[in-house]
Amino acid sequence: MLSSSPTLMVTESTTPSIPSKRGSFILSLSCTSDPLVSHGRHFGRTVFALCNYPSLLTNGILRLEQMEDVPLEEFSADKRREHRVFEQLLESYPGLLERLKNGSEEEILHVGELIGKGAAGARGDDTKTMKSAVLDWIALKGEAIRPPLHRNSKIDRGFNHELTGSLLCPAGLDWNNPQTKDNLRSGELLVCGDQWPVFLYAHHTYDAEDPWCGLLRSRLLVCAYKHVFTSPSSVDREPKATRSGNARLHGMNSVTVASMAYIATQVRFALSSSSVFSRTDMATDSETFYHSLLDLLEDPDESKEVDELLVWWNRQVFPTSAAAKRPITANSALSKIQQKRSALKQTSNPNVIPP
Repeated sequence: MLSSSPTLMVTESTTPSIPSKRGSFILSLSCTSDPLVSHGRHFGRTVFALCNYPSLLTNGILRLEQMEDVPLEEFSADKRREHRVFEQLLESYPGLLERLKNGSEEEILHVGELIGKGAAGARGDDTKTMKSAVLDWIALKGEAIRPPLHRNSKIDRGFNHELTGSLLCPAGLDWNNPQTKDNLRSGELLVCGDQWPVFLYAHHTYDAEDPWCGLLRSRLLVCAYKHVFTSPSSVDREPKATRSGNARLHGMNSVTVASMAYIATQVRFALSSSSVFSRTDMATDSETFYHSLLDLLEDPDESKEVDELLVWWNRQVFPTSAAAKRPITANSALSKIQQKRSALKQTSNPNVIPP
């Protein structure tokens, strides 16, 4: 019988120690080439990034058994979210459920470790490449950053530098206020993960009266998204129908809410002075930040704003996809024609339900 274990937490995958160097090489090669690793890379970026996958699978299988007697609605909110992630993983990888149901506990843990290896590897790769690339995106065109920021060291970033500090300053606080700036730099003013930085907003402008206005629509986020999903060379180019990169490799043609939260988390970390991405790092509090964005973006009460946000994002990244299509303008000639045609169809066949 499987035992329940902690759920959506960040842990690195562990690999059993093999005394033979040859055995270690073969194990490493098989883990790297397994399609589950590649799937984990994309799943972590687009569905759920900060996850203990062995626990996700173990708990998911146990919960399927429990749900024969207890409906999902009666589980806690955290467990319901975990199960949604579990179901998305099963849906995205045909045959995985049968493999898990028929496998031993060791097999389930091994599958989780392979997926986790992919997710952690992708996160590490993105963290590494974005550390340098983010400096190109935040510099004014044709101007150098003053004082200079090092590409291979982050010690002078975060609130230590005027530019990165202004971008990381929590929305609602005034970076230009000397007292605020000093308190942020000294750590006297501790920034929690759910205090969102102003760089999330278009033109880095926050409207306290309308906090949705411009949220997650900054150029900086779009640059980072293209860097990860459509290739680094696509950042400064006009979007094209044909593209290389991670999105094309995985058949991705629309933006997901989790991928937005993931990119925002990566940019926030790249601007910070922290050198190692860690869930337990209270300076960045990355897990809280990521979850707080998902809480908003997955909230049914915010669906109208989120749908509009996704359309905007798809226009930036996947302009030829159906997800980027604009709704027909109200009172336009086209809308009038369609309304008239619908009315005629309804008159000729009253049993037809109008769209």
